[in-house]
Amino acid sequence: MPQTHYVTSAESLDQHSHQSHQSHLSQSGGGGGAHPYGDGAPPTPTKASTSPPRESTESAPRWRDSETVGAGGGGSEVGHGQLPRVSVEESVTSGDGDYAASPAVVATLVEPSFDENILRALCQTDCGVPLLMDRIKQSMVSCREAASFLKRRAGIEDEYGKSMQKLARQAANEYATSEAKAGSYVNAWQSSMRTHEVMADNRIKFALRLNEMSEELSNLAKEVDKNRKATKDLATRYERSLQESESTTEKAKTRFDMTAEELERLLLQKEGESLKDNAMQGRSPVNGKRVIGKAVAKGGMLLKGKNPQNLQRQEDDIRARMSTASDAYRKAVTETQTIRQEYFNFQLPRILRAFKECVDEIDLGTQYHLARYAFLCESIVHSDATIVSPPDENSPGLKATMESIDNRTDFKTYMQAYIYAHGGTARGPRRTGPADEGFLPPMPALHHHPGSSPSPSNVPLSDKGRPTFGVNLAEQMARDDVDIPLIVVKCCEAIEKYGLTTQGIYRVGGTHSKVMKLKERLDRDLDGVNLDADEWSSDISNVTSVLKLWLRELPDPLFTSQQHSDFLEAARNENERARHIRLHERVNALPDPNYSTLKYLMGHLHRVAQHEAQNAMSVQNIAIVFGPTLFGQGQPGVNGQMNGMADASLQNKAVETILEHYTDIFVDDGEET
Repeated sequence: MPQTHYVTSAESLDQHSHQSHQSHLSQSGGGGGAHPYGDGAPPTPTKASTSPPRESTESAPRWRDSETVGAGGGGSEVGHGQLPRVSVEESVTSGDGDYAASPAVVATLVEPSFDENILRALCQTDCGVPLLMDRIKQSMVSCREAASFLKRRAGIEDEYGKSMQKLARQAANEYATSEAKAGSYVNAWQSSMRTHEVMADNRIKFALRLNEMSEELSNLAKEVDKNRKATKDLATRYERSLQESESTTEKAKTRFDMTAEELERLLLQKEGESLKDNAMQGRSPVNGKRVIGKAVAKGGMLLKGKNPQNLQRQEDDIRARMSTASDAYRKAVTETQTIRQEYFNFQLPRILRAFKECVDEIDLGTQYHLARYAFLCESIVHSDATIVSPPDENSPGLKATMESIDNRTDFKTYMQAYIYAHGGTARGPRRTGPADEGFLPPMPALHHHPGSSPSPSNVPLSDKGRPTFGVNLAEQMARDDVDIPLIVVKCCEAIEKYGLTTQGIYRVGGTHSKVMKLKERLDRDLDGVNLDADEWSSDISNVTSVLKLWLRELPDPLFTSQQHSDFLEAARNENERARHIRLHERVNALPDPNYSTLKYLMGHLHRVAQHEAQNAMSVQNIAIVFGPTLFGQGQPGVNGQMNGMADASLQNKAVETILEHYTDIFVDDGEET
């Protein structure tokens, strides 16, 4: 019989051999008692007796023990039984049988909790191995398609980024050497080109990440394909070993049946019975019919004319050969049963487990990289949006940069420079000169008629000498003799008139150039600025940005530097009621100018929050916007150090609590909100 190769331990092999041998002896009557010739030949095994079901009484404990044997591997044949992959459970086995997975194995993409029910279901089917192999092929095709897409997308992004980078640099250099406009235009142009360079650089980095992901997916597909082929070769060797053993058993059975037929013919001839009369009474069928044919007829001819001594010698020789054939057949049946049980109960589950882990590894790896690709796509889009329109009001975006171009001022500057440089050389007819020579008189100054209404943007504002921005709160309120700063009242009234239902009011910033323009006008002549004009009412976000800018530029924040840490300590309370009471105390301790201004501002924000359904500005959103504004930036935190940014959450919580309890803190009984 050819040498068989399969992975097993010596103990398990002996156990299966002993069980199979005892089962076979019990079926054959203890070695020949049931056979008509008393030679101990086993009965012809049927498919049911030689192929035990996979859910037999022996398979249940062997199923549970298969992991322990696979993990230990003490009796495995390294040349043929070494699986190319090791599961998490099989990675490390301690002395008492407990499993401890190594960190390297745990860090793989294979799920640590392997679904044993799926493995059991695969073992119970007749097509578990081809099923998993076809699934691995599908997964590898999907993985390679994803890798190909990422590689092509990386090429597009890389080409786009490099082209944009080249274009931006070339445009900036060409403009610098050309005779183009100067002033605010050149500043805006160069700033926009730098913005395009930053966007291009982000695209190039994005392309590098996509290339890395494509390479990782390609390597993953190669590794899984390598493991699949190794496991397939191992499965093929196990199946071939079982098939060879079954073929050997069938040949031994055929030799035994032929020897039994020959002994039967000899006994019939010895007893003087006619071979023809007994030809229809066959005992031992082989493949559904007796094996007589020409060999039987020839054997009968040879027996004619033999003396009793020769017949006895022939009988002894045939019985010896039949005993040898019986032993060989019994041994072949036992070995086949052992190999079959070992294959279905141990080797097949390990092979299926290795295939299933290949499926899980490539599926989870592909999904991971696709999810990472989606995240990078979102990130690059958000990055471009942040570059084009920064959330920070102090950093103008692309639109604000283009709107900052002041063509009128640029032209005046150009005109003055041109006249200074070329005014001495006359290139055309002169306007001024002696009147007696026919020259025109000087042009009269431009005066507006009483009934005319010049455009507000064309009327120069006179400086009233009452600055508003950057002035101490108490000083400007005492100077103007008011209870609430005039700029706060003016801005809040305009906002409530035109912007209560505006989406994202206070969260969306205005145009940088217009905000600076409105600030300058309010600082020069607060009373002369009409916020009802279409210039300001059409985009109320410019007014909200000016109000926040005024609060940020106060020398001492509205919550005051002295009480900064007290407010943060009060906001640290986890209990809602306690936090409300402590913050109420801190508000009452504010100076009168700060208290009255805060009361008016909170009333205004309270009315904004009441229109949350239209403007999408909840109390929490308003608190996020006004937290750093009311506390001031660069103020010492609760530990006395300059960590205002670290205390941003406490600042927001303080403003949120005060705004939520606005009525309890500021509104007296009988007073309207």
